[in-house]
Amino acid sequence: MEYVSALLPPVVMAAFFIALVVTIVKSQGGPNKAKEDAFVDAALARAEVTRQADGSAGPGRV
Repeated sequence: MEYVSALLPPVVMAAFFIALVVTIVKSQGGPNKAKEDAFVDAALARAEVTRQADGSAGPGRV
């Protein structure tokens, strides 16, 4: 019965991981996707404006 106690934790972790991935995939999209995308786009635009106003170098710039 040692093999049961040795295999049980990885099997339980795998089951929870699969459930987590399924939950994440199911939560993508849906009716709020456009709203979420607009929020992220607005945040990125604000960050870009702030970076340009500060005159700081962006990624890959010296």
